[in-house]
Amino acid sequence: MGSFAIGETDFLLDGRPHRILSGALHYFRVHPGQWADRIRTARLMGLNTIETYVAWNAHEPRRGEWDASGANDLGRFLDLVAAEGMHAIVRPGPYICAEWHNGGLPVWLTAIEGVGLRRSEPQYLAAVTTYLERVYEIVAPRQIDRGGPVILVQIENEYGAYGSDKDYLAHLVQVTTDAGITVPLTTIDQPTDDMLTAGSLPGLHLTGSFGSRATERLATLRRHQPTGPLLCAEFWDGWFDWWGGIHHATSAADSAAELDALLAAGASVNFYMVHGGTNFGLTNGANYKGRYLPIVTSYDYDAPIDERGDPTEKYFAFRDVIAKYAPVPDEVPARSAPAPVFEVAMAHDLDESGNGAAEGGWFETPPTFEELAHPGALVAYETEIPDAGSPRVLRFDDVRDHAWISVDGRSVGTLARTRHETALRLPPGRRLRVLVEEQGRVNYDQHLGEPKGLIGVPTLDGVPLTGWTATPLDLDALAGSESARTADVVGVEAPFVYRGRFDGGAASDLFLDTSGWGRGFAAVNGFVLGRYGRSGPQHTLYVPAAALVDGTNELVMIELETPVDPVARFVAGPDLGPREE
Repeated sequence: MGSFAIGETDFLLDGRPHRILSGALHYFRVHPGQWADRIRTARLMGLNTIETYVAWNAHEPRRGEWDASGANDLGRFLDLVAAEGMHAIVRPGPYICAEWHNGGLPVWLTAIEGVGLRRSEPQYLAAVTTYLERVYEIVAPRQIDRGGPVILVQIENEYGAYGSDKDYLAHLVQVTTDAGITVPLTTIDQPTDDMLTAGSLPGLHLTGSFGSRATERLATLRRHQPTGPLLCAEFWDGWFDWWGGIHHATSAADSAAELDALLAAGASVNFYMVHGGTNFGLTNGANYKGRYLPIVTSYDYDAPIDERGDPTEKYFAFRDVIAKYAPVPDEVPARSAPAPVFEVAMAHDLDESGNGAAEGGWFETPPTFEELAHPGALVAYETEIPDAGSPRVLRFDDVRDHAWISVDGRSVGTLARTRHETALRLPPGRRLRVLVEEQGRVNYDQHLGEPKGLIGVPTLDGVPLTGWTATPLDLDALAGSESARTADVVGVEAPFVYRGRFDGGAASDLFLDTSGWGRGFAAVNGFVLGRYGRSGPQHTLYVPAAALVDGTNELVMIELETPVDPVARFVAGPDLGPREE
């Protein structure tokens, strides 16, 4: 058993001054077969603590269906941290931002009529209370005073940038303490006067989030908290990417200099991120600051431990700085050998139209994904066009987020939210089909929880177009159910499913080259690797060795456009796009 407390100037571990040297590592962004490796690599950089968010929507994608097993086994993750001789910081939100789908909030929650997000609204508070109690059933017995690794728990997340409901924060604190959390409780905000004031309560330890001007920002934090240890709980050592952008990177030398200033001031640190990982499946978030920008699949983040788990230049620069202030292990991790290079012949599955399609319903106007209670990424909407013999202008209030439009089975164009497109001209024809892809839910600010799909009442030349069917498509079913009929031809309407097999072992990670494909999703052995798109910057998908099997592996490409060259190529390393520092 041990103890951890807030002292006058320092954190106190078993009564002695202690500096936290921590790194963010999200268990839900790493294949569970690789948790131990990533934790160990972080320790070899000189860290003594691992920090993680808890993603509510990963644990409870459907209301009442709580899952803390497999990839969601937070308890096992914390046990692995302890096994490596490290401490843990837990940040359960309930809102986490993190460039994660819906900021971590479940879609079923944000779809509740009248729910008041991140404030003292009864429906929201009731759901949050149940969620936190479930998380703390896992965390409470793993606190340091009960022989576990957990030394800090955070209340909410950067709340001062969103609201100032003190009753809401007080409720979260009450639920936390009632659940048996006895370690110190923290908040986090960017170190500005307004945010630090709005985002905390007396009795909670303030921490900051920043990546530059460390001395200045620590001084601001100290003005708001005259005593107690200084902690940069998110030291931004990289950045995230979005589709159609560039691959963001930060200078290793500049970041190391900022870290040196931070540690020289006596502060503790949590690197955001020490290892970013991957937005597997449909978990990527999106930004919206006047323009909708969905986040890419890779969350490499230009972190000191890259997406594959290898140390980078930044890793060794940080390790050298840490060595000035604390002992670092003698052992240094090695970089991986190049990944295997090979090709896989892919055959088009002619029966994909029946795979993954839930039973469709009839609606006066197109329902949203929420109204369909559909947690996936794809819905196919169809209707009959009146007066089929003349061209017409089709218009929607909004398309969230990308639509492929066909008339009588012929593609006639797309509408993209990223380009602010809501209308196009239809050729003569009878049957209209609109396939909508939800490309990622906004994870920040006032667009949290917005509905997806076709928004409002569609019109043809200004006249309401009514009488629609809506058919949700299940991505997991498309990725996992194999048809007996395959051929080297393509059907006429997306999604187009391609399948291939390759022999190999689970001894090496792989990198799937997506540059010859259009836009869609990839899966290996039913494990959805994530989204791909020709707009970049990312042109490879990371395939963790833990997702492979010894023997025959199945690769599935779920294509929404038309691939240039439907051959799957595995390459020696990642291509995340041109770097811009």
